[in-house]
Amino acid sequence: MTFHTEQGTGIRAEDLTVRRGTEVLFKALSFELHAGQLVWLRGSNGSGKTSLLRVIAGLSRPDGGHLSWGGQPLATSEEYTARLVYLGHANALKDDLTAMEALRFLTTVHGRACAQERMDAALRRMGVFHRRKLPVRMLSQGQRRRVALARLVLEDRPGFWVLDEPFDALDDAGLNLVQELFVENAKRGGTVLFTSHIPVRPAGLPLMELALQGLRAA
Repeated sequence: MTFHTEQGTGIRAEDLTVRRGTEVLFKALSFELHAGQLVWLRGSNGSGKTSLLRVIAGLSRPDGGHLSWGGQPLATSEEYTARLVYLGHANALKDDLTAMEALRFLTTVHGRACAQERMDAALRRMGVFHRRKLPVRMLSQGQRRRVALARLVLEDRPGFWVLDEPFDALDDAGLNLVQELFVENAKRGGTVLFTSHIPVRPAGLPLMELALQGLRAA
């Protein structure tokens, strides 16, 4: 399957192949993702969804094929690196830090350090400001996910978001809030590529689907 729109620079994948050991997860996978798109990456367990996200985020290399951004190899595109926001299935929060300290650490390590007032506002929007002084280990799983997702609130430029199960452990209010963030990013010219085992339908923009079935994109 190939996705294509005329809405600005985006990723182009050509004939991607990814293996896990000797097992081929998928091959000959081609698609294009552009500004303003919300794309739900779907597939059965073990089909290679997380592996594909890691390749797109530059954390691993494909076993075949090419990825480019605006005609430039993805690995050497400074523009793509500046726009990329990757959130894996794990929250990557340190248990001994407070919620606020954990958010500050995440923003700093990813080159997104910002003023205290903005971090306060991000935690408020995610509904965990009242927990900001508690150690991460004392937060519920849903609250930890909200702290990790507060990074998205702090993004004020068009980003290319690559998110692995961002709705994990969230209640309905949290799920709706994150979908609002998706739409906001897309409307300012960003792109969101995500996996989810929960059916989602963000309001205000069409949702595209990229399905990994067997050894091909369906």
